[in-house]
Amino acid sequence: MAAKENLTMTADVQVKAREIDFVTRFNRNWEHLRQVLGIMRPIRKQPGVMLKSKSAAVTLQSGEVGEGEEIPYSKATVTEKDYEEMSIEKYAKAVSIENIKDHGYEVSVAQTDEAFLYELQTNVTDRFYKYLNTGTLTANETTWQRALAIAKGSVINKFKKMHRTSTGIVGFANVMDLYDYLGSAEITVQSAFGFQYIKNFLGFDTIFLLSEDEVKRGRVIATPVDNIVLYYVDPATSDFARAGLSFTTDGDTNLIGFHTQGNYNTAVSECFAIMGMTLFAEYLDAIAVIDVGGTVPAAAPAKASAK
Repeated sequence: MAAKENLTMTADVQVKAREIDFVTRFNRNWEHLRQVLGIMRPIRKQPGVMLKSKSAAVTLQSGEVGEGEEIPYSKATVTEKDYEEMSIEKYAKAVSIENIKDHGYEVSVAQTDEAFLYELQTNVTDRFYKYLNTGTLTANETTWQRALAIAKGSVINKFKKMHRTSTGIVGFANVMDLYDYLGSAEITVQSAFGFQYIKNFLGFDTIFLLSEDEVKRGRVIATPVDNIVLYYVDPATSDFARAGLSFTTDGDTNLIGFHTQGNYNTAVSECFAIMGMTLFAEYLDAIAVIDVGGTVPAAAPAKASAK
């Protein structure tokens, strides 16, 4: 007797488990990044809303106001700059039945899923590192250690001018600069989910260690962790399912949707991922980009001591 219609078969369970595993691992990586940073504000995109970064300035009027005189306003301005329109990114991967026959499921499907996940994650972080390099709080310093100190001081000073308090400072530096600075000294470098970083180093809460492609040698980037925003499209609460496009998601902050299926027409195992997410800074002028060398500001003349 044939099985009844709509019976959930073993293959169906395995496919669903694969989808859940993929989105869970992806979200776990981003949750770990949030924990390393300390704070990263997730903002879900609303229809018709443009992603913007901001810069703020105040032109202070004289505080020397006579008794009974009207106090002049200090001019405060906030300039907004469109960052980019959030788009849905669509990715697909397929493995043929012949590939599975030759190499087995674990290699052909599971290992390529792992590589797929890594590339999707790297796609987002690479754009973020490129964006960090456009920070407008720039300067040149004589040494790498001084560049770190000035980068930290610059962003703290910037937030104070905006009357905002930073709960921590995160830095981004070339990994070779760190080891060149340390020489033979021992230091604990932590590594998880593709991120390498050190905690509590030279006054920074966290410093991420990046490659030459991400941050060039002799450059230090810093920003308050409060300034970093995770902006995303939620695949689970959109109208995609109503259009017949249902994706598995995970967690309260659904960053990625994943779907797998067997295509019998071509005898391949297909998987599809959609996401719309980006990391950016709310205030572009609160990202310090400090280079070693170049034109270094002259030191302020020493003040004569009173006698």
